[in-house]
Amino acid sequence: MREAMINVLIIVLLSGVSVSASNRPAGLRGIGPRVGFTINPDQIHLGGHLDLGDLSNNLMMMPNIEIGFGDDVTTVAPTFELDYRFRSDWGAWTPYLGGGVGPVFYSPDHGDSATELGLYLQFGIGKGSAASQSGHFFVEGKLGLADAPDFKATVGWTFGR
Repeated sequence: MREAMINVLIIVLLSGVSVSASNRPAGLRGIGPRVGFTINPDQIHLGGHLDLGDLSNNLMMMPNIEIGFGDDVTTVAPTFELDYRFRSDWGAWTPYLGGGVGPVFYSPDHGDSATELGLYLQFGIGKGSAASQSGHFFVEGKLGLADAPDFKATVGWTFGR
C-alpha cells in the first residue's frame, strides 16, 4: 500500500512540472512561522518555512523545518516540499496537494539519537492576498509514508511580497 501511495505522489508531482511560465517566478517570495501537533510520536511542533515561488503554474516550493517536543523525544525535521495549488486565485480559499522529503532527527531523553529519511504526502487549504500573491494563511495535514511521524497537523502564516 505504501509503495502505491509513493508512486501516486511521484506521478502527481512530476505531472505538475511543465515548461509554461509561472505567474509567481522562483525566488524568495515569503517567510513565516508554523505550529501544530504530531501523532506517533505524540508531540507539539513549531518551526518556520520559506516560500520559494513556483516551479511552474501552481506548483510551489515551500521548504520548512519543524521541531517537535514531547513523548520523551525531541525531533527536528527539515523538509523540502512541493505543493500543487488547484486554483491560481490567491485571494480565494484554495486546496493543495503535495509531498515532501527530508531527514528526521530523533533525540530521545534517554538513549541514542537516530536519523531517518522521512517521506510525506500532504494536503491542505490556504488563503492569501490576491494583490501580493504571497502573504497567506494555511492549514495542512501530512501523512508519514516512510520513516516519518504518522501524521502532522499544522497551521501557518507566510509574510511576503
